[in-house]
Amino acid sequence: MTTIHVLSHYSVDLSSTAVKPFGNGLINHTWLIDTPTEQFILQRLNERIFKSPDDIASNIEAIRDFLERKHPSYHFVAPIKNKRGATLTHVEEGYFRLFPFVKHSISRNVVDSPKQAFEAASQFGKFTTILHDFPVEQLKITLPDFHNLTLRHQQFVTSQHQGNPERIQQAQHLIEALNNREDILKTFEAIQRDTQFKLRVTHHDTKISNVLFNANDDGLCVIDLDTVMPGYFISDVGDMMRTYLSPVSEEEKDFNLIEIREPFLEAVVKGYYRETQSTLSTIEKEHFFFAGRFMIYMQALRFLTDYINDDQYYPITYSTQNFVRAGNQLSLLIKLESKSAMIHRMLDNISQ
Repeated sequence: MTTIHVLSHYSVDLSSTAVKPFGNGLINHTWLIDTPTEQFILQRLNERIFKSPDDIASNIEAIRDFLERKHPSYHFVAPIKNKRGATLTHVEEGYFRLFPFVKHSISRNVVDSPKQAFEAASQFGKFTTILHDFPVEQLKITLPDFHNLTLRHQQFVTSQHQGNPERIQQAQHLIEALNNREDILKTFEAIQRDTQFKLRVTHHDTKISNVLFNANDDGLCVIDLDTVMPGYFISDVGDMMRTYLSPVSEEEKDFNLIEIREPFLEAVVKGYYRETQSTLSTIEKEHFFFAGRFMIYMQALRFLTDYINDDQYYPITYSTQNFVRAGNQLSLLIKLESKSAMIHRMLDNISQ
């Protein structure tokens, strides 16, 4: 398959086209397309992960139409329509989308400064806020049970009965530590029953690479909307806390290097709260700290479950990698829990 074959479905000048891989995303394949007059981003959807590509296209088109009517000035990076008028192109090799390249934009893979954390949190908060009145029931579920902590916990419990006995024995200290935090599960299930927690248009993948910046580190817009579904704000805030606050990633083996960088924590809380304070309910505002606990706990459960089940889901490069990842996330969770009072003081100060 050549990208030129896919591009022929679009009204693109193909007289002189340069194609090169773009970014380091682990799910979809992405290329930068240089033509004599414009630049584009071509992306192939991973059908192993996203079973219903048409549902993704439907969601993005519905959001685009809503924003064009209600918030035409919002910078929304929507796929370009092909010659048939569709935003999704299906060829023998798979499903593809073509996006305009955002001029003078920069994508980052690591959060290097509190300003970047603040700007990213502001962009995700703004995205959710301007879609506050979007009829969320119209959105299709592109990844069923993606942030369903009840399911992840059930899988964790099942693994302890059906998984590798040697690995279960090895992981006893992690299992015990996670079992001791079942209050997180109970709070999540209470949130699902609480009408003051609104199902919102939620991004669900708020890592820093899904925000575009300019050269001054000002946030430009949110990208990669494949995981946009109905959800709770705790998913987006929690994922930012999980991935922005520590200077090291979930792959770090030396847990002494894991820490909660307080200026980054403050930046996430202030950035998101600044954009959403008019739409979040009082009880939602009280759950900023829980958001971080929720996402980190869930990821620790998923890593440890996969380890006990002999690594059936997450790719590994060495035998204990998922065990290390689970321990890493538990360490991050413990260190976040020590910041509870700080987060609540921060929210009190912002609200005054």
